Amino acid sequence: MSRCTAVVRNLFLVLLLTKLSLSALFDGSAGASPTSPAAPSVPAGFEVLAAGVGLSYVRPDGFQDAPVLVNSLWSYEHAVRDSDAGIEIRYAVRPIARMEIAYDDPHSNAPDPNHIFPMMFQTLIDLLSDGKHTPSREYPPDQARSKFNADWAAAALFALDPRFSEQHKHALMIAIHKNNLADAYTIYLFDEYDQARPVINASLGALKFLP
Repeated sequence: MSRCTAVVRNLFLVLLLTKLSLSALFDGSAGASPTSPAAPSVPAGFEVLAAGVGLSYVRPDGFQDAPVLVNSLWSYEHAVRDSDAGIEIRYAVRPIARMEIAYDDPHSNAPDPNHIFPMMFQTLIDLLSDGKHTPSREYPPDQARSKFNADWAAAALFALDPRFSEQHKHALMIAIHKNNLADAYTIYLFDEYDQARPVINASLGALKFLP
């Protein structure tokens, strides 16, 4: 196995080995129904998790808390839904301090968690999308700071793998990173991007790092 392949494989393991202790967190084990309701979402627990890594969260206007659903791809901690607009937002926070990198290359040190975020972002796109073309871009550093108080931020628009949501066709993922604190993800689920765009623009900063 090449070193590049080993890095990608082990970065994928980071997504699985992040340790969180919230009642709304599920292991996303294979075979779980993508629409099975789990325990009700726990806004207070999510807010504590976010605040613990320097994130602020305000529930977007027009949205109500939604249940966190078990799925076979990736765990998340909180969700809200605007039934009138047909949009759901799922939130996930991955504290750097709780991140473990299973790295078995004897010829080099394990990657610094602050330096692997772009590769993790691409890994998540591959994991949650249907495998087709996925437009994505990184925010310029000044925009990452002004919009999210982040050291790094990126966005990707993709057609969803139905195992993550059977109720929606497309997703927009906003990923932000703050050195030594956390990676955080906001995933908008919808059917038509043009119709969802005004709601997305109005709620883009609901989860961001504190100054």
